Amino acid sequence: MERAERGERILEAAGELLLAWGYARVTIEEIARRAKVGKGTVYLHWKTKDALLLAVMLKAQARSQQRHVARLRADPLEVLPSRMMRERFQDFLTEPVLRALYTDDCDVLGRLNDHAKKECAELIVEADRTLRRHLEVLRAHGLVRTDTDVRHQQYALLAIATGFFTAETLLHERAPDTPQTRAEILARTVRSTLETAPDHAHHAATAAVTEVIPLYERLADLSAREIDRQVRR
Repeated sequence: MERAERGERILEAAGELLLAWGYARVTIEEIARRAKVGKGTVYLHWKTKDALLLAVMLKAQARSQQRHVARLRADPLEVLPSRMMRERFQDFLTEPVLRALYTDDCDVLGRLNDHAKKECAELIVEADRTLRRHLEVLRAHGLVRTDTDVRHQQYALLAIATGFFTAETLLHERAPDTPQTRAEILARTVRSTLETAPDHAHHAATAAVTEVIPLYERLADLSAREIDRQVRR
């Protein structure tokens, strides 16, 4: 337990410094100082600085995935793309590491994002596969339109979300007053683009969610394994 708690303390310190200073300025020495451990102790847990900071990114994503699964369990209608993206957007706003990741913030991430894409190639492919399968399930249950290719729908959904995420930086001065308002605009945009709003939506969502939850549980498991892979044994 002591080793696990120490590892979490190091992760927390690394995350704080990554956001405050950016990738280029963060050093293992400073992480150790903030975590109140020796420099050698950091290397007992993490192979390299890149491995440690990659774990910081993966932990932020894992927290978002866990909240997503919890929402699906609490309300089947969270399976709808509009509801999912509304909540993911609010996760994005409350997780500074996710904001840096999704907006490809070079000041914060430096070359870490490129490193993450190489190290987590399998995880990225699985995330794409999960979203596509999610949409296929919704199409089968009449919750999403079927008049266009599912791959085009996936691209449209990701493009819409990317636009709203990056607008937090690029259009900040012109944005509506509250994050909740912006989240609702995102939800309405996704809803009008993809969803069908059938009369039996709740019943269909209840059936669909039993197929969708395992997809995201598998993705969360892969994320946990990727974090574990970065730990020194």
